[in-house]
Amino acid sequence: MTTLAFGLIACGSQKQTNADGSVSTVDSHNVQLLNVSYDISRDFYKAYNPLFVAQYKAAHPDSTISISQSHGGSSKQALSVANGLQADVVTMNQGSDVALLEKKGLVANNWAEAFDNHAVPFTSTTVFLVRKGNPKQIKDWNDLTQPGLELIIANPKASGSGRYSFLGAYGYGLHAFNNDEDKTKAFVKSLLGNVKVYENGGRAATTTFVQRNIGDVLITFENEANLAANKFGKGQVEIVYPSYSVQSENPVAVVTSVTDKKGTTAPAAEYLEYLWSTPAQQLAADLYLRPSVASVLEANSDKLPAMDTFRANDVFGSWDEIMSKFFAEGGVFDQLASSQNKPQ
Repeated sequence: MTTLAFGLIACGSQKQTNADGSVSTVDSHNVQLLNVSYDISRDFYKAYNPLFVAQYKAAHPDSTISISQSHGGSSKQALSVANGLQADVVTMNQGSDVALLEKKGLVANNWAEAFDNHAVPFTSTTVFLVRKGNPKQIKDWNDLTQPGLELIIANPKASGSGRYSFLGAYGYGLHAFNNDEDKTKAFVKSLLGNVKVYENGGRAATTTFVQRNIGDVLITFENEANLAANKFGKGQVEIVYPSYSVQSENPVAVVTSVTDKKGTTAPAAEYLEYLWSTPAQQLAADLYLRPSVASVLEANSDKLPAMDTFRANDVFGSWDEIMSKFFAEGGVFDQLASSQNKPQ
């Protein structure tokens, strides 16, 4: 349950306890929220927002609420909020993006404890999307190093999707080579040498692969791969599940520096809290996201098969450590990416 304090609506006004302990009275008749989110979450929130609006109006019949969305590469979105984009909530795909906002004083220090499961309503994992019939016979990460193969991924320097793709490959290498860093780096260097395009975000990478028909393999999130295989790329592509992959977590937080001023802390917290409701968790499963509520995940095991996955933090340390080692200027990613196709 959320630990952010908020009062009850009465006669169109609301007493709100802010993050700094102050109390303000706000007009609650017409609430407007901005959710700043990552690139490939748009399908989920397009469907989720009407669900939430309906339950909010049922709970607060004298009020109206509208939700606006902003989507892009997760880290770019976090930087936009840090630089002044007035988000009420952020729904990201990497803990470091919310941690950045915490360091800036934009979200509460206890954001990870404000909701269940460390503020992660659902997860995903990294899989491969291949052409129909799998003509390149891709079965696992090691197959992505074969000569002449063309890979499409999102840019790990700017996108959570790309970052998880890189960490998935690196984690597989450590797993396959018994934690031998030199062999792992050689493997990942070979894989990155096959990257044809580094796109700005996960959805842009899908568009390049499916609609522009570029590349042999797209490395992406499981939910994005399923949407492509069952919707906008139906009949053209299919999914390959690797033997071992990285679990991606989708943390959420109220941007209290904005909501305390606007008077939207209460509805923003409700908006995020509802992500753990059964309808929202089932919606996540319907869109091939893995629900955090165990009973809903179990009920959808037919479409979300069991996988051997690892948490990035368990293998590589904190997100600060991950960002510093792998994705900072001159870090491991820069060292291993081919100079011919290195993203700018």
